[in-house]
Amino acid sequence: MEILRTPDSAFDNLPGYKFQPSYFQLRDLRMHYVDEGKKDATETVLLLHGEPSWSFLYRKMIPPLAAAGYRVIAPDLIGFGKSDKPSDPEFYSYQSHLDWLKEFFLGLDLKNVTLFCQDWGGLLGLRLAAENSERFSRIVAANTFLPTGDIPPKEDFLKWRHFSQNVKRLSIGTIVKNGCVSDISKEVVAAYDAPYPEEKFKAGARKFPALVPITPDDPASEANRKAWENLKIWKKPFLLTFSDSDPITKGADIFFRRLVPGTKGQKHVTITNAGHFLQEDKGEELAEVIQRFISENP
Repeated sequence: MEILRTPDSAFDNLPGYKFQPSYFQLRDLRMHYVDEGKKDATETVLLLHGEPSWSFLYRKMIPPLAAAGYRVIAPDLIGFGKSDKPSDPEFYSYQSHLDWLKEFFLGLDLKNVTLFCQDWGGLLGLRLAAENSERFSRIVAANTFLPTGDIPPKEDFLKWRHFSQNVKRLSIGTIVKNGCVSDISKEVVAAYDAPYPEEKFKAGARKFPALVPITPDDPASEANRKAWENLKIWKKPFLLTFSDSDPITKGADIFFRRLVPGTKGQKHVTITNAGHFLQEDKGEELAEVIQRFISENP
């Protein structure tokens, strides 16, 4: 198996992405992250991306959150963005992704964290928060869920899963473009493609859909059920900012509102005219929502 690393030159002159790279060394892999704002800030905002995006997705949100006085951390999951990319799909599992993220999170010793998570950012971030609740102050969940396989998946997701595992060429930028309501430019599409100069760099992106638990006996199902038990007693502020145009996660916000005590009394927001990748469609608006949420829930 190769451990692939995208050349730095692939990331030159990306639109709106001028952040200084930071790297965290895992045991065998290098994980990239954006670290903006005051390093000694009392509040940290952790932004977790999903499939098949990378920290470029947060370029509209990072500057205003940093300007508001927060430390803002946006990692690239292993297999994505500027992070290392093992070429063997079998190297990736739900638990390995969580282990890498946890090692990174604890290695930076992050505390008093507000989590913003979308897509797989939620599948990982909600587990991370549930298992390390003392380090988190608040959660903002958008277009995500924490599946256990006990509820049958939507047909839209099964179609996407089948497509991702069988298509000859996985067009990352086009997938993101098709998941937006706004008409993103060819330069932005190219930026989402930038980490993947060859198909072999996409093993992590291709494997993610197959790792979502869709049956009760999935290897990740029991751990996710235990995480739900913690979320069912989560009384810290928990905000939902789902978009109005995402067929994959539509309705999942209702489950959170029914099951997570911390959602009670919060000013939940529906982000209008936004698709699955609402950070791309309405990143500036999301940043404002997060700032308001933190200030109203000190």
